[in-house]
Amino acid sequence: MPLELLSPAGSMEKLKVACHFGADAVYLSGKKYGLRAYAENFTEEELSEAFAYLHSKGKKGYVTVNVFPYDEDFEGLRAYLVFLEKIGADAIIVTDAGVISLAKEAAPSLELHLSTQANTLNARSAAFWAEQGVKRVVVARELSLARIKRIRDALPPEVELECFAHGAMCISYSGRCLLSNYLSGRDNYKGECVQACRWKYVIHEQGRKEREFGLEEDERGSYIMNSHDLKTITFLDELIKAGITSFKIEGRMKTAYYVASVTDAYRRALDAYIASPEDFCVKKEWDEQLSLASNRGFTEGFLRGGKGGPETISYEDSQSKGGADFIAKVLGYDFEKKCAIIEQRNRFAVGDVLEILSPDREVRRLPVREILNEAGESLKEAIRVQEVLYVPTEEIVSEWDILRRRKA
Repeated sequence: MPLELLSPAGSMEKLKVACHFGADAVYLSGKKYGLRAYAENFTEEELSEAFAYLHSKGKKGYVTVNVFPYDEDFEGLRAYLVFLEKIGADAIIVTDAGVISLAKEAAPSLELHLSTQANTLNARSAAFWAEQGVKRVVVARELSLARIKRIRDALPPEVELECFAHGAMCISYSGRCLLSNYLSGRDNYKGECVQACRWKYVIHEQGRKEREFGLEEDERGSYIMNSHDLKTITFLDELIKAGITSFKIEGRMKTAYYVASVTDAYRRALDAYIASPEDFCVKKEWDEQLSLASNRGFTEGFLRGGKGGPETISYEDSQSKGGADFIAKVLGYDFEKKCAIIEQRNRFAVGDVLEILSPDREVRRLPVREILNEAGESLKEAIRVQEVLYVPTEEIVSEWDILRRRKA
């Protein structure tokens, strides 16, 4: 089976960025039935546009229909599945057996991918789902490489295995958590999770609730359920040998810069493996690029035999950090004026040194010597988010390239 890089598409912009930076496929959601209700997501009209765009680029798209539904949640689902089949969705990502049953009945040509939330941990379970028509199993995050290989060896060759390869990790078992429901009333199984695992917690004496004691590692508090982010780029070859063919990047709620950076790094790594499996080696700059995007530190999770203990938890802080700021999205290049045409996302000024992230070239420097607005006026500093600007440069850039600035 060919190897696939699968990137998040929380919006049309991120979908196009993912394609530009080398994703083979994206996963996305409509306005209902997915587990990221607070991503921008897609209307039905936008879904039609998205699949037309994806297929014009030779890419695939998988739609999340992975809610845990009650009976009333099936209202409208049959028509939605028929619609997804009609617009050419390449697969739907599902968790619930009832949804699988309805999809087979209402839209039989839709390929079925089983979500990681089904927590498939063993070969018999994977084989059961294959018998129900599931074409791909997204394995549980609690599995080691050896356990993944045992599942792969027990399945028919046409059933594919996918795993999460990079990004934020839910601290609960296979992402199945009730904290959000209990503490905020927002249902994580309907895509409304508040990420209560990232909050700061205290304890108090049972009879004296006014006396609180912080669970502190330092003066900022302790984050006892806050996981590091998963990173597998350095052992992609081991995952491939274990039987994984699709590598999923988490991040539908992340920025276009995050999607670009992580997709680009993993694309380069997978291409290096494909070109010469026996010589696979991850370049330092690809690994560094992941640190420049937002992250909470990194872990290998359970994949190489870890038990999900202290090495997976970020006790110091729950905030996501990165080594660079997303400055602008490139709209194009004016060859006559020799200017990059950009849409600004963060402040920058004359004298700054930006970096150009492009899928087909190494990172390039862009010293900012002048900034012009659409009226041709010269600016000392760009301060208006999403303003279209012109930055003179000899470096030729392409639409959907990204400009970033390293933090001091």
